[in-house]
Amino acid sequence: MKDVIQASIEQMEAAVVALEEPASGPENVSNVLSMLGLSHLKLPSAQLITLFDMLKDGIQPVTPELVTSLLGICEAHKRLLYALGGFVSKRAEEIEAKAAALAAAGPAVVVVPECVGEDPCESVDEADSPADSFADAERDESAAGADDAAAAQAQAAEAPGKAQDGSNGNAPARGKREGIFSVRVNTEKLDNLIDWVGKLMVSYAVISQNKNLDSATISGLREMDLVIDRIKSEVDHIRLVPLKQIFIPLHRLVTSTAQKVNKKIEMVVEGDDLELDKMIVENLNEPLVHMLRNAVDHGVEPPEERTGIGKPATGVIRLHAYRKGDHAYISIRDDGRGLNPERIRNKAREKGLLEEGKTYTNEELYQFIMASGFSTAETVTDISGRGVGMDAVLNAVKEQLNGEVRVDSELGKGTTFLISIPLARSVNEGIVDALITRVGTEIFIIPSRDVLEVFAAKKSDTVELPDGSRAVSVRGETFPIIPLADYFGLIARPNADGYLHTIVVRVGDASAALLIDEVITQQQAVVTGFTIPLQSIYQIPILGFGMLGETDALVVDVENLIDRLKASDGGLSSKVRRVS
Repeated sequence: MKDVIQASIEQMEAAVVALEEPASGPENVSNVLSMLGLSHLKLPSAQLITLFDMLKDGIQPVTPELVTSLLGICEAHKRLLYALGGFVSKRAEEIEAKAAALAAAGPAVVVVPECVGEDPCESVDEADSPADSFADAERDESAAGADDAAAAQAQAAEAPGKAQDGSNGNAPARGKREGIFSVRVNTEKLDNLIDWVGKLMVSYAVISQNKNLDSATISGLREMDLVIDRIKSEVDHIRLVPLKQIFIPLHRLVTSTAQKVNKKIEMVVEGDDLELDKMIVENLNEPLVHMLRNAVDHGVEPPEERTGIGKPATGVIRLHAYRKGDHAYISIRDDGRGLNPERIRNKAREKGLLEEGKTYTNEELYQFIMASGFSTAETVTDISGRGVGMDAVLNAVKEQLNGEVRVDSELGKGTTFLISIPLARSVNEGIVDALITRVGTEIFIIPSRDVLEVFAAKKSDTVELPDGSRAVSVRGETFPIIPLADYFGLIARPNADGYLHTIVVRVGDASAALLIDEVITQQQAVVTGFTIPLQSIYQIPILGFGMLGETDALVVDVENLIDRLKASDGGLSSKVRRVS
C-alpha cells in the first residue's frame, strides 16, 4: 500500500513541477488543480473563486512560490493517505484472520449477482465493505501497469480477429483478456530469489565437478548454466528503478530552499529516466540532498550580487545523470561564485593538510573540501555548514556505493560535483565473478571486479624498496607486493616453477600486487556474509565465505586490505614484508 501511495504522489509532484516548463499552459494548470482536488473547493468568497479562475485561465502566472505551495499540498495528500493506509492495513489483517477462520470451518458457496445495465452492483452486506475497500486498494497496486494494459488493448483493437478466431493454429480461441498486467513486489522477495539462485548455482557446481558425467549430462548442465544466468539477469533488471523517484523531491527541495534564502534559482534535471538498482537510488538520496543544499546556500549568489557582476538574477543548478560503460555518473553543477583555490590552500595549510615542498594543482586543492572537518564557510546556517561537511558525502558514496566524488570549479563561473558509481552489484550480495587462489594450504577468493591482471613475475622483475619491502614491475608500472601468506600468518608453498604469482589489483587510486602461491581457476562464487561482525571483531579484511560446490573459501576484501595498509604508519609499503 505504501508503494502505491508513493507512486501516486510522485505522479502529482511531476505534474506540478512540469508547470514551470515554458510549454505549460492553462490546460496543464487545470489538470493539476483537478488532480489535487482543488477544482471543487467550496469557497465562501467570490473573490477567492475568482483567484482560482484567473489561474485556470492563464491570467495569473505560475510562479515558483505557487509551485512550492502546490508541492506542499502533495505532501499533505501523502500524509493523509499514509494515515488512511495504516488503518486499512490493520483492518486487512483482521479480515484475513476472519477469512482463515471461515476457511477452517468448511467450504462455503458464494453467489455473485450478475450486473445488468449501467447500474453498478451493490453490496448485499454492508459489513463486508471494509474487505471490499481493502481489496480495491490492493487492486490499485496494479495502477502502475495501466499504461501497459492500455497499450495491449490498443494492439488487440488493431487486430480484432486474431485472438478470437484462433487463426494462428497454435492456440485455442480465447476471449478478451482482462486482468493485472503488473504487480508490485517487495525487494526482500527479490533478494530471497537471488539467494535461491545462489543455492541453485552451488548445486550446479557440485554436479559439474563430477568427472564421471556422460556427454548428455554435460550438455544439460551447459543449458542449466544458461538458464541460471538468465534468471539472475532478469532479477537484476526487476530491481531497476528510475532516478526520477528521488529527483522530483530534490527539485522541490531546491525550490523551497532557494525561497528560504531569498535566491532565484532554476533547477534543470536531465537523465532522470536512467534506471539504477534500487539500493543505489536509495543510497544516493542523502548525498544529493547535502550537495544541493550547499549549492543553493554557498554556490549560487544572491540576485543583487549576480546582477552586479553581469550575471542573470536567476541562478541555474543542473542535475544530470548518465551512464558510461559500467559506471553511472551524477553531476551537480551550478553557475555560482565557484571555489577559490587560494582560500582553500590557506585553510588546508592551517589544518596541516599540505605537504611541504609539494606543488598542488587547482584540482588537487578542490579535493581538500572533501576532507573531514574542512569548511571555508564563514557563517553557519540551518541549511548547510551544520557540522556535517562534504566528507560525510564522500564517505556515504564510498562506503555505501563504492563510488567516488570529484570536484571541478572555476572562480566566478561555478562548481561541478561528479559522483561516479560502479554498476556491478556489491561483492557481498550473492553471485560474483572471482579468481580462486591458493595460499599455503588455504583457498581464497579474489573478486574479479578489483583485478587488473594476473602476472607471473621473475625475481628480476622485483625491486627492493627503502623500507625493506619489495615491489614488482608490470608492463612499466611498479606495484608494491602484498604477500597474503605473511599477512594472514600462513606458510607459503609456492609452485616449483620459480615464478612469483601475483594478482594486480586496483581500488580507487591505490594499486598493489597480491602475492599468492597459485591461481586455481576463474569461476562464479556465491558469497555469504558471516552471522557475526567478524571483520569488526578481528579486524581482518575478509568479506565472508564463498560457496564453490563441495568446498567453501574465504573472500578477500581487497579494498579493506589496501585501506588498512595505506592507513598504517609509513603508507602501503611499510606493512609489506620482504619476498623471500
